[in-house]
Amino acid sequence: MHTGPARAVGTPLTVLALVVAVFALVLGGAGAASAHAGLSGSDPADGAVLKAVPQYVTLTFTESVSFSDDSLRVLSPENERVNPRPARHVDGKDNTARVELSGKLPQGTYTVAWRVVSADGHPISGAFVFSNGKPSETAAVVATGSPDDTAVGRLYGVFRYVAYSGLALLVGAAAFVLVCWPAAATIRPVRRLLALGWVALAASTVALLLLRGPYETAGQLTSAFDPAQLGRTVTGRPGGALVVRLVLLAAAAVSLRWLARRTTDRTGLGARVRPAGALFASALAVTWAAAEHASAGIQVALAMPVAVLHLLAMGVWLGGLITLLLLLRRRGSDGQEIPASAIGRFSALAFGAVAVLVATGVYQSWRQVGSWEALSTTSYGKTLLVKIAAVVLVLWAASFSRRWTARLGHEATPATATATVTPAVSAPERVRVAQGVGAPTSATGQELGSAAEAPVGDGPGDTTEAPSFEADAYRRGLRRMVTVEAVLGVVVLVITTVLTGTQPSRAAGERVVTASAAEPQAQVVTVPFDMGTANHQGTVQITLTPGRVGENTVEAVVYTPDGGLATVPELRLTLTQDALGIGPLDAKLKNLKGYWAAYDLRLPMPGVWTLNITVRTTDIDQVTVRDTVRITSLPR
Repeated sequence: MHTGPARAVGTPLTVLALVVAVFALVLGGAGAASAHAGLSGSDPADGAVLKAVPQYVTLTFTESVSFSDDSLRVLSPENERVNPRPARHVDGKDNTARVELSGKLPQGTYTVAWRVVSADGHPISGAFVFSNGKPSETAAVVATGSPDDTAVGRLYGVFRYVAYSGLALLVGAAAFVLVCWPAAATIRPVRRLLALGWVALAASTVALLLLRGPYETAGQLTSAFDPAQLGRTVTGRPGGALVVRLVLLAAAAVSLRWLARRTTDRTGLGARVRPAGALFASALAVTWAAAEHASAGIQVALAMPVAVLHLLAMGVWLGGLITLLLLLRRRGSDGQEIPASAIGRFSALAFGAVAVLVATGVYQSWRQVGSWEALSTTSYGKTLLVKIAAVVLVLWAASFSRRWTARLGHEATPATATATVTPAVSAPERVRVAQGVGAPTSATGQELGSAAEAPVGDGPGDTTEAPSFEADAYRRGLRRMVTVEAVLGVVVLVITTVLTGTQPSRAAGERVVTASAAEPQAQVVTVPFDMGTANHQGTVQITLTPGRVGENTVEAVVYTPDGGLATVPELRLTLTQDALGIGPLDAKLKNLKGYWAAYDLRLPMPGVWTLNITVRTTDIDQVTVRDTVRITSLPR
C-alpha cells in the first residue's frame, strides 16, 4: 500500500457530498402527508336541515383524537363563532369531540370547521354544514387542503427528514466505533460524523418542538415562539417525546466528551461502553415509536418494540455504511487505516442489521397494510412497494460488498501472519503497523515487533497488515459498492420517512368499512309507467348513491316491457319532502346515451322523499309517475 505522507483523500468533500445528497433526496421527496384518522360520523349530519337549533355538535372519529381550544368551531352564516366553549370528549370516549352551541341562533346555514390530532401524532382537518330552519348563503371561510400543505407543515416535514438522518449518522457511527473498530474514535472524519449526527438530531428536535404547536393548530410560523402554545405542546405525547429526546441528546453530549478523554486508553473500552450505548440508542428510538404509527392501531404492545428495532437496525446499517465509506476513502501512514478485520466485523454487523430490517419490516407491512389488495389500491401500499424495490436493490449491492470484503480478508490473512512472525528490518517501507494512540512510533525495524503488540481493537487481526496490489484493488472495489449501497440506503430512508407521514392502508380500510356499515351503499327504486300504447308498460329504475344526506349520484334507466333498454326523448326527476315543504329539487338528469345521470344532487335532510319522474315517450306524449325513497343521515 501507499506509504507516503498522511492524507485524507476526499474526506471533507465526501462528507459534504453525502450531506447534500441526503438533503436533495429529502427535499425532493417531501410531500403532503395523508390523514391518519377520519371522521366517521357527525350530529348534525353533513347537509342536514333541522327544525330547531341543536344543543350540541358532536363529531365521531375512527380512532382516538386530541384537540386544542380552537379545534372545533361552529360558524354562523355571518362567520361568527357560536360555540363559546372549547370541545370536550363525550362520556370519556377519546374518539369523539363535542361543543355546546349558544342558546338561540337565527335561521340559516352553519359551518362546522374542525382540526384535531390523531393518535399517531398527525393533524387532520375538515368542514361540513348544516342548516337551521332553511338553507341560506354563508360567509364562513375555512381552510381547505391538507394540514401538511402549508408553510409550517412543509417545514415540519423537512425537519422530520433531518431528524431521521441525524439518528442514522449518530447511531451508525457510534456502533461502528464500539463494535467494529474502537480505534476509529481517534480519527477526525469519524469524530466529525458523530458530531454531525448529534447536531442534526438536536437542531431538528428543537425545531420540531417549536413548530409542533402551529403544526397542530394551523397557526402562523411566528406563533412557534408563543410560550403558552409551547407549554401546551410539551404536555402532549408528541411534544413530550421530543423533550425526552433532547434530554437524551444532552446526556449523549456529556458521554461523548468523557469518551474523548478516554481515547488514550482504548483497551477494552468498546466492551465497557457497548451496553450503555445500546440502551441510549434504544431510548432515542422509543421517542419516535411513542409518537408515530406504532403507538396507534392493533397490537401496540408488540408494534412498539418492533418499531424500535427497525429504527436501530436502520441507523446501524446506514450510518455504519457512511462511516465505512469515509474510512475506505482515507489513506495515510499514521497507522490508522482501517484493517480488513474491522471491515469484516462491520460486514457481519450490517448483515444482521439488514436481517432485522427485513423481519421487522415484514411485520410492520402486515400491520399497516392489512391485505394484498391494499398494496396496489392505497397510497401507503404503493409507497411500500417502492420501498420494497429499493430494499431489493440494496440487498443486491450488499451481496457484492460482502464478496469484496471476503476477498480482502482472504488477502490480508496470510500477510498478517507473515508480518507478525518475520521482522521487517530489510524493507520497513513495505510494512504498515497499526498502533494505539500513545504507543511509541517505530523509527527502526527493530521496534516493529514490539509495536505490533499494541492493541488496536477488540478483535483479532488488527495488529499488522501487509500491503499488496490485490488488496488495493479489493479496497477500491469495496469502496465503489459501499458507495452504491449507501446511496440506495439514503433512498430507503427517504421512502421510510414518507411512509410515516402516510395513512396506513389498514386504517383507511377500517374507515371505509365503518362508514359502509352505517349507511346504505345505494337506494334503488323501480317505477312502472304507461308507454302510450295498449299493453305497453315500461319501467324506469332510479338509483341514488349512497342514498343519504349530502351529495348523491343519480342514475336512471328506462326499460321496455320485455326488459330491453328503451330510448326516450326526455327524462326529468324532482324530489320533494311534503311534510316539511321542501322541494321540488331538480336532479337535472343528462342523457348519457343509454342512461340518464346526475352527479351532484344534494339532499339536505333525512326522511322520506317523493320522487316525481316525468318520462316523455314521443314528441307529444309524456307521463309523470311517483314513488318514495328513504334518505338516511350520517352515523351519529
